[in-house]
Amino acid sequence: GEIVGIAGVQGNGQTELVEAITGMRQVASGTLTFAGVDITKASTRTCHRLGMAHIPEDRHKSGMIGDFTIAENMVLNSYYDERFSNGLSLRWGDVYDAAARDALAFDVRTPSIFLHGDNLSGGNQQKMVIARELSRDIKFVVAAQPTRGLDVGSIEYVHDRIVQARDGGAGVLVVSTELDEILALSDRILVMFRGRIVKEFGPGAAAGEIGLAMAGVAS
Repeated sequence: GEIVGIAGVQGNGQTELVEAITGMRQVASGTLTFAGVDITKASTRTCHRLGMAHIPEDRHKSGMIGDFTIAENMVLNSYYDERFSNGLSLRWGDVYDAAARDALAFDVRTPSIFLHGDNLSGGNQQKMVIARELSRDIKFVVAAQPTRGLDVGSIEYVHDRIVQARDGGAGVLVVSTELDEILALSDRILVMFRGRIVKEFGPGAAAGEIGLAMAGVAS
């Protein structure tokens, strides 16, 4: 029920933080607890099954496979689920039905769910990733640089979906180097500098104060 924004200049530990939370990077020290479960050493699949959604900062590297179809990309993190799998074989009819339904629900503009992901525009690629992550029962959304490289219309759509997830009861962590995006979305803002949280801001915080904290000037 809250959007927490992580503000900071790129390279101050945001990527590592997100990867640690989502099971993509081994935690060097400390612990992570999610929904009462210790996930410090959990796999990405475990995090997914517990109700975590992840919109990665680089959709081409971590969010999709370009020469897979839209339908295949839609089940990258759930192909093993009983909704789609009979153990060793996929029920492709169910995969296609779900992909078509989710593509329509999340406004992925494509002539066919059999189109390869690389053939979509950047905005529609991001919608495809968001559709896969948010079209299930989720408790927590980690959205890293969710609108990087997108046009104005796609940015507005992504922001609306993030707010809808919050309003639906999920916790949301938004990590962005765009201060305007952090200010537009966040109920609470944390600033990262040199790998640490150095300042916290509530609603109505001034952009100038946050900018100073991002530069390491934290009173």
